[in-house]
Amino acid sequence: MNSNYPQDDTLSLLKTGKLQGSTRLKLQCGLTEFPAEIFSLADTLEILDLSGNVLSALPDDIDKLHKLRILFCSSNQFTHLPEALGKCHSLSMIGFKANQISHIAENAIPTQALRWLILTDNALSRLPDAIGDCQHMQKLMLAGNRLKELPETLANCKKLELLRISANQLQSLPEWLFSLPKLSWLAYAGNPFSDVIENKLIAKQAITHIDWASLQLQRQLGEGASGLIYKALWQKDALTNKAIAVKMFKADLTSDGLPRCEVHATALAGQHPNLLGLKGVISQHPEDKQGMVMPLMDADLTVLADPPSFESCSRDVYPASAKFGLKNVLSITHSIASVVSHLHAQGITHGDLYAHNILSNSNDEVILSDFGGASFLPIDNLAQSLSLQAIESHAFGCLLEELLTRCDADNMTTQALWAIQAECVQANYAKRPLFNAIEDKLNRLKQAYSAQSTISV
Repeated sequence: MNSNYPQDDTLSLLKTGKLQGSTRLKLQCGLTEFPAEIFSLADTLEILDLSGNVLSALPDDIDKLHKLRILFCSSNQFTHLPEALGKCHSLSMIGFKANQISHIAENAIPTQALRWLILTDNALSRLPDAIGDCQHMQKLMLAGNRLKELPETLANCKKLELLRISANQLQSLPEWLFSLPKLSWLAYAGNPFSDVIENKLIAKQAITHIDWASLQLQRQLGEGASGLIYKALWQKDALTNKAIAVKMFKADLTSDGLPRCEVHATALAGQHPNLLGLKGVISQHPEDKQGMVMPLMDADLTVLADPPSFESCSRDVYPASAKFGLKNVLSITHSIASVVSHLHAQGITHGDLYAHNILSNSNDEVILSDFGGASFLPIDNLAQSLSLQAIESHAFGCLLEELLTRCDADNMTTQALWAIQAECVQANYAKRPLFNAIEDKLNRLKQAYSAQSTISV
């Protein structure tokens, strides 16, 4: 049984015992204290969402909720991560985004089962060494804090795949970061060392400013972690109205980092057949909101998959019926390798190379979207730049695996694709192929497959 009642009624239903057997509970009703009645669900409750309240503490015996797997306490008033959480051995996902957390005790992290920890938009200046004991950690989200360094013990988190450390106070990236064998999705823009790189790269880039008054928003097209996408009309002059897309950022900080960095990365990406491109940034907004103007995508372009779920953690979710023909796999992977090779040549990483950020249609058009996790390659440190590109090669290997497992073909071409996939995900990042080499291999495979298909016909 799930708690799907309107929030105004959920607390009263809980107090009158009408939610017995619930596995999920969401309470957003101005709570200042943890309702003791939640303990009546101790034998069934698995997911508890207390976000958007006024809480600053949790009960010391919260471990009585012995089946609790997922806990959200975002947008509250916590100043430290409750130490009682360290006793909740079944917790696999914890979210305390947008609080005021400045301290985490060594014993506050439940290391046994934790896979996903969200501490975005807090006031952390350091992390406890105990975080390195999280042997199952796959996603760690720390953007928008005050971290000046990362604990070396994080090198022990060998399953870590996604790391968000943007908008902190880091002076450099630690070298041990490149020893993490599964790291695939890394965002680090908006730190002092990265700001220097960003400023150098963007200095010669002209960005058009588009007056908000010239835009007329129409219907909403979509929503991502960082903003809302609208179809709009742009009145370029007295005679011209042009249909475009507008992305309005939700806040000054996203789960991936700073809107400024996303705008600059999108501008630096420039033109490529597999990118949407950027027409300009919004200026003169009456509420000083940030946004950018982009070309309008073709309506028949659809995403390859949905973002990760609680259960899949770091892997996208595909429809059960999702199947990809070999021609389709070759088209998608070659297009993505081509555009990422282009991005790296412009001095940026995508940082979020996932199927849910890739759109395609039946004409084999492929678009890579969303630069919220993009970062800037160190232009004066070739060795580190190559290492960062190799991290993105691992992400490509994950994508290739997902497509191939949903492809029914089994021939020499698929075997060659699996060989590329294995190269991309090997633990030694220094041996992974970079994207110019990946693009070349896929181009040759694509041409050979096309020639073979022509002969067969």
